Amino acid sequence: MNIVWTELLVAVLLLASGGVVLTAALGLWRLPDFFARMHAPALASTLAAWLVAAATILHFSTREGELSLHVWLAVALLSITAPVTTIVLARAALFRRRHAGDELPPPLAGELPRQARDLDAADD
Repeated sequence: MNIVWTELLVAVLLLASGGVVLTAALGLWRLPDFFARMHAPALASTLAAWLVAAATILHFSTREGELSLHVWLAVALLSITAPVTTIVLARAALFRRRHAGDELPPPLAGELPRQARDLDAADD
């Protein structure tokens, strides 16, 4: 009887993960511009990965009779790389829009970074 409850909890965790990813996909589809769109998948992919990892640990721990934590390595790596990738994409998009001449807030330093100055000088 204990296995049935465990499998039910694993199924709920996996369905919750699918629901989070579906919500992220809807956010990606409905939000108006790139900067708003990039938040939904970045946050949801990390949460969905944690839910799948919890389901995996629960499943294999009950099947093998001992605690199985090897999947946490993949989740830890994803939790580190997903936000960093999001930041790099945002900075690249911001750089491209500034270079295209869009009205955006100025950089925090008050002037363009060296690469942008070099590109501006090459365009003249």
